[in-house]
Amino acid sequence: MDLATRAIEILARLVGFDTTSHLSNLALIEWVETYLDDLGVAHRRVANADGTKSNLIATLGPATAGGVILSGHTDVVPVVGQAWDTDPFTLTEKADGRLYGRGTCDMKGFLALALAAVPDLTAADLQKPVHLAFSYDEEIGCLGAPAMIAALAAELPAPAFVVVGEPTDMEAVNGHKGISTFQVTVTGHEAHSSQTHLGVSAIMEAIPLMAELKALADRLEVEADPESPFLPRHATLTIGLVNGGTAGNILARQCAFQFDLRCPAGQDPATILNPFRQKVVDLDRGLKARFPECGAVLVQGAGTPPLTPEPDSVAERFVRGLTGDNGPRRVVAYAAEAGQFQEAGFSTVICGPGSIDQAHQPNEYVERRQMERGADFMARLVTWASSAG
Repeated sequence: MDLATRAIEILARLVGFDTTSHLSNLALIEWVETYLDDLGVAHRRVANADGTKSNLIATLGPATAGGVILSGHTDVVPVVGQAWDTDPFTLTEKADGRLYGRGTCDMKGFLALALAAVPDLTAADLQKPVHLAFSYDEEIGCLGAPAMIAALAAELPAPAFVVVGEPTDMEAVNGHKGISTFQVTVTGHEAHSSQTHLGVSAIMEAIPLMAELKALADRLEVEADPESPFLPRHATLTIGLVNGGTAGNILARQCAFQFDLRCPAGQDPATILNPFRQKVVDLDRGLKARFPECGAVLVQGAGTPPLTPEPDSVAERFVRGLTGDNGPRRVVAYAAEAGQFQEAGFSTVICGPGSIDQAHQPNEYVERRQMERGADFMARLVTWASSAG
């Protein structure tokens, strides 16, 4: 069986595990562990605090410096509320050459390719190590990777570089934006909606804050660096979730909304948000003056660093050499764990099958030809790892 066919069979198994981020990924991890055990490959977990989720690390080849880390996340985004034409957790290939299912491109396709290469790697006389690093909770702020990266840095002879397999159409990407996530919670005082003098609507008080963020998002767009390689060029800010209220005729006791800020390297999210942070403080003070139990608070969730483009990166040269990619340097607007690897001192590049245009969508898919290109990449990686040079 060729590597591409093997990878697609593995992809079907991986898609079959519902690893939406609010759920455990352990069933998938256990399947991978059994697969590696059958091939005689040692592995270990780096679990979260309560053991309900885990990263997985495995090494093939000699315990020497100069190897490569193949990294990807095991979690996927929700399918609830999306209009799928097929079962999202059953891999379905159609006549158009597309393989449909949640996570096919983001990013179980890359995990399947890496695992499909394991039999070839174990059969080869490896001169350089190949490390597998599979994480959890990337989709909710790259929460699992830091502990895994710390373990890799502490335990492995220094790898030469890292390939993070986010979807890039199997082309080298050397930069991504960072992401910071935030939640604002406004607490009001309930009363009949006709008696506004007796209460405070948390929703009404939250609206000016959301308007401030809309104005900030517009300003960031206007101030975009015309030389920025990103699309969109500017730092972006979006409010993604709003919740609040009990009934239409009750002054809302609470309103909470979440937003994210995605910045290219060189733009500091804390500095950008300082004026807004002061607005929240001012609102909190004003509300407490009316009712002590009222207030407003801004809490940061995730904070993932950008991947800063490295001139003549070792990792990028490696990927371009294996893929034959001679195109221009590329960056992406989404955030990934690549910036975390770079922050830990690893030369890092992004390259994986599929397009980000299909990620997070209903009817997510990866093209079979992308899996075949990925299989060619893995076959060349086996040859590279087997060479003395």
